[in-house]
Amino acid sequence: MTLEVNKIAQIALTFWNRQGARLQLIAARENHVYRVTGPQGDMALRLHRAGLRNQDELISELSWMAAMVDAGLNLPSPIAQINGSYFAQVEGVFIDALTWVEAIPMGHHGVTNPLIDARKAYHDLGIAMAKLHIACDAWQPPAYFTRPAWNAQGLLGDAPLWHRFWENPTLTDSEKDKLLAFRNQALDDLERYAFDYGLIHADLVPDNVLIQNGVVMIDFDDGGFGYRLFDLATVLNRTDRLGEDPAQKQIFLAAYLSQRPLDMIHLPLFSALRAVSYIGWFIPRLDIGSELGRNRHYIDFGLKKLRAYMGD
Repeated sequence: MTLEVNKIAQIALTFWNRQGARLQLIAARENHVYRVTGPQGDMALRLHRAGLRNQDELISELSWMAAMVDAGLNLPSPIAQINGSYFAQVEGVFIDALTWVEAIPMGHHGVTNPLIDARKAYHDLGIAMAKLHIACDAWQPPAYFTRPAWNAQGLLGDAPLWHRFWENPTLTDSEKDKLLAFRNQALDDLERYAFDYGLIHADLVPDNVLIQNGVVMIDFDDGGFGYRLFDLATVLNRTDRLGEDPAQKQIFLAAYLSQRPLDMIHLPLFSALRAVSYIGWFIPRLDIGSELGRNRHYIDFGLKKLRAYMGD
């Protein structure tokens, strides 16, 4: 599989007039990401996993990122091919290219990088997320724009974006009952209250943040329409789950609120929604032996956040 992907990457280089450039595989998770090095400078070449996003969603992502760069945010810019298009397809694989950012990763495999000033990084991340939300609210997406919706149906409906978490086969009957009760109560609350809703990154964890004169936001794969508190909960849950410095959470929240008001009273609901979503995320990955331990860890964490929202 890797050899086939490498061949596709080599073919794709010709569309950007980069044939003969050096390819270095950087990541092979949801997508294959290569660093392309050559006389014209470096860029990131992304080969998207089949079935993850359709062509319209990927073109929308590039338009969104370009608009955020134009608004002054710090993130990679899409790079056009020699024919002016930003999007290619080789043997059914969707491909695009972004500017390469030479920076220090904020985290790796979920753990905050010990070589950075974590408190400063979370401060800068809070400001960056707030500015992202502000810029998104000011932007008028093109008519073709389509991205996933992290709304009530996308989180709790019959076909959630990350699968039916209450049907994870490793759950006990008691755990399943608790998750179903949570689903019903959370659906009621999402219908009852008018939450701040708009475009969100949806995965701004340390693995998707680079440190370079502030923070650089990368990997908008999961980005789409959603609750702003859900975006914050994604960051806060990660540092909480790892038992990191509790001051990081308060620093992040204070920085966000210094740029943009947001009512935090319902944050426990969205912390629970984000936490249980991972219980669904593991369902198609349970045949990977190494994921079983992580799956149980995320179930326990999800139930912890559920209790914080619903009470014992």
